[in-house]
Amino acid sequence: MFLFDTQPSTLNTQTMPLPADYHMHTPLCRHAAGEPAEYAARAVAVGLTEIGFSDHSPMRRDDFDDWRMRFDQLDEYVGKVRGAQAQFPQLTIRLALEVDFLPGQEGWIRELAARHPWDYFIGSVHYVSDSWAVDDPRKLSEWKSRDPWDVWSVYFERLTMAAETGLFEIIGHADLPKKFGCRPDRDCTPLYERFLNAAKTHDCAIELNTAGLRKDCKEIYPSRRILDLAFQTGVPITFGSDAHAPQEVGIHFAEAVQLAREVGYGESCRFTRRNREMVTF
Repeated sequence: MFLFDTQPSTLNTQTMPLPADYHMHTPLCRHAAGEPAEYAARAVAVGLTEIGFSDHSPMRRDDFDDWRMRFDQLDEYVGKVRGAQAQFPQLTIRLALEVDFLPGQEGWIRELAARHPWDYFIGSVHYVSDSWAVDDPRKLSEWKSRDPWDVWSVYFERLTMAAETGLFEIIGHADLPKKFGCRPDRDCTPLYERFLNAAKTHDCAIELNTAGLRKDCKEIYPSRRILDLAFQTGVPITFGSDAHAPQEVGIHFAEAVQLAREVGYGESCRFTRRNREMVTF
């Protein structure tokens, strides 16, 4: 979120089939550029056959923060995605949301789920408290007074809780706190394992999110270590560019696919009306 990237895609459509890009945004979130039809056109141009829009969902309070759509824009968002579907019939376009998980908001998430025939929900943790989103560059100074281990512990506790709710098909950018390069100097394996066991138990996928390659951490979300553990645990995957501008659609998918294959994955998830099937990539 927040930063726009303009580097060209590294996709090589001649040598590999392309998985769906299930993580992209719209201007309604107030920090993205380009209409859904422009994202769809870019997807066609780079050889994708399936994408999904998963913009930041509204909170119950519109003044909670300033980087998501308002509740009264939810139907507008759906209309924009439906318009892109009509304009690009050759491209499968899924309707979804990226939904922030905060403890106590489960009822609100269920209300959102009931409003439209969504294809999937990406559950993401940005907030480790009611006021601090760990990836917000405007609050980067918060890290100076925090022990990274404490931050990562709270983050993964909330990520585990999100998986345990059963409200999400996918968990987004599963090690987001590394965005600015702030990492604990302790072994985080127990945090990872608890989260991944919850994801497996509750039939939840994780995404390979290429936005990390465009951030200070210069690494796909999640790390190779987490992805290795995910494969060993039997947690399925999806792919997402986290595009906030049309030129970012499918960006760095070649690297993501290579990483997934090196770990042992050969299939990713496809979602239709919140039902999953596995497809080869």
